[in-house]
Amino acid sequence: MVWVPGIRVRHPYRVVTPLTPIVSFSEVGVRRGDRWALRDVSVGIAPGLVTAVVGPSGAGKTTLLRLVNRLDVPTTGTVRFRGDDAATLGSPALRRRAGMVFQRPTPFGGTVRDNLLVALSGGRDDVLAETLRRVGLDASFLDRPAAELSGGEAQRMCLARTLVTEPELLLLDEPTSALDAGQRAVFERLVGELVADGLTALWVTHDLDQVRRVSKRVLVLVDGRLVHAGPTEGLSDRPEAMTLFTGDPAGSR
Repeated sequence: MVWVPGIRVRHPYRVVTPLTPIVSFSEVGVRRGDRWALRDVSVGIAPGLVTAVVGPSGAGKTTLLRLVNRLDVPTTGTVRFRGDDAATLGSPALRRRAGMVFQRPTPFGGTVRDNLLVALSGGRDDVLAETLRRVGLDASFLDRPAAELSGGEAQRMCLARTLVTEPELLLLDEPTSALDAGQRAVFERLVGELVADGLTALWVTHDLDQVRRVSKRVLVLVDGRLVHAGPTEGLSDRPEAMTLFTGDPAGSR
């Protein structure tokens, strides 16, 4: 089993100690028809930092994320959240603790306030406004129609909709792929600040530069198998991983 070492962080739920993963996968496989989307994956996700998940299309990256909050369920093996078998945790409660932000913004109808209230029914305006502030949007956005937001604003609103439930873990499925460079930089900075405040992020991306900017650890999946887990700074020393980004074993651009 590959265990990713952690760090000590404070969180409203508990204090986690070094080497205690926030999520662990033990011999996890996901079978769809005659194909394995994931096969025999064993790894722990360290708390208090960003772990990037990379690999070619169809490698199982999104499936790995979806297993954490039971949007997918394993065919074999066990997924644990804070040491508890995820299968024994109620899916709604688990999805509040492990919130997901998808590749493209998914605003619902109505105002930004309406969108946040979908996640936090009965939430007070001051709580909603503070959550918007955390993602770089001021309180005036509460009354803005969600359909009128720019792409970057909509993605930040979706992040706020995830944050309003006070999750412990962010599951980020290529959340900046539809954003321009400026919007991407804003989103990366926001997530970095959230992680510095004690959150953990599991971030799927195809962008090597982004991996280097945002993550401390990296998981590499190929054909549903975990082929590498280690520090991001050591990724350049793994030619088989670098070719996933560049086609060049040396990692040249």
